[in-house]
Amino acid sequence: MRIPHILFGLFLAASSPAAQWYKGNLHTHSLWSDGDHFPEMIAGMYKENGYDFLTITDHNIMHDVDKWIPVTKERSRDVAYEKYLKHWGKDWVETRKTDKGQLQVRLKHYSEYEPKLNEPGKFLLIKSEEVTARYLTSPVHINAANIQYKITPETGESVYDVMQKNVDAILAHGRETGRPVLPHINHPNFGWAVTAEELMRVRGENFFEVYNGHPAVRNRGDATHAGLEKVWDIINARRLTELDLPLMYGLATDDTHHYHQTDSKKSNSLRGWVQVRAGKLSAKDLIAAMKRGDFYSSTGVTLRNVKATKSGYQVNVKPEKGVTYTIRFIGTLKDHDATNTPIRNKAGEKLRLTHRYSDDIGKVLKEVKGTKASYRFTGEELYVRAKVISDKPQTNPINADDLEVAWTQPVRPQ
Repeated sequence: MRIPHILFGLFLAASSPAAQWYKGNLHTHSLWSDGDHFPEMIAGMYKENGYDFLTITDHNIMHDVDKWIPVTKERSRDVAYEKYLKHWGKDWVETRKTDKGQLQVRLKHYSEYEPKLNEPGKFLLIKSEEVTARYLTSPVHINAANIQYKITPETGESVYDVMQKNVDAILAHGRETGRPVLPHINHPNFGWAVTAEELMRVRGENFFEVYNGHPAVRNRGDATHAGLEKVWDIINARRLTELDLPLMYGLATDDTHHYHQTDSKKSNSLRGWVQVRAGKLSAKDLIAAMKRGDFYSSTGVTLRNVKATKSGYQVNVKPEKGVTYTIRFIGTLKDHDATNTPIRNKAGEKLRLTHRYSDDIGKVLKEVKGTKASYRFTGEELYVRAKVISDKPQTNPINADDLEVAWTQPVRPQ
């Protein structure tokens, strides 16, 4: 029996004594674009909170040009400046005054602050950008991790075309520079911008955000729009049966913009992250592991182990005292009802929304109460993934009833 790439990757990493889990956030903003803090302060905060790696993904800019910002109350820049000065000191912080007496501070280049923060084997900054495009009123945002220089966003003739052209540009950058790069589609439900039917067709893109910590991105969807977990299952069911494309993996990210006020209505840190199982803390190893699917996403739940073999899928939770867990194995079977219906307005016109699909797409195949569970493949599954749900409320959630969860990546048994 041939083991597909993703299944082999998980199995191999799980049995490798050198591999370990690394915690990271792949979506963060700073004062270089629409965040409200300095990169050095942001990276230091993540480092102090136990993260092993971070990408700061500002919109259509790299931290390699000269940029001065005014110290004003706008976006709490005055608060950020005082914290920055106190922590880094006058010898590091560069300021000047304009002819009108306005205090300005220079944003340090990546090449200046990166050596101050990186520690081999302990903490890694990965140079990145949020390639920010749109089609008409639909925002199309794609993060590009481990790039060397700015990637200018591409335009296109549709949302799908914009996504495909920008993913192609990111992958071309990797080939040109000889660097492993990781593109991922951000928050599809932000502005109701991207449908499952559009996203599923993008070639070369195997990652999207199933959870994003920004309060405006509508992870859950609504009565008309599919939630992102349903979108995930729709994409994989159709990629594997109709489109001859590989599995799509789901990321959890912060998309942090606000560092000075903690509130459900703010885009705060520490809400969503990935745990990547890799041989060492390097961009090369982390990206290779993620491309194998050897990672899970979380809003609070920690796993001891995730293991896929020829015969099944195993999940082992690292429990917290007093917290109970439910482990669900979710998938779509080969003989599923593939019927889907477009959503139409009162005039009968088809709307650009994710279609409605049967409950066969992304059904619960097995549910276990506890900290360990296994699922035995029957040969009838297109793919299987797991979701671990705790009864512990998420810290600083977007929605008051959000619980801490973890999502493992889908595997395709053969």
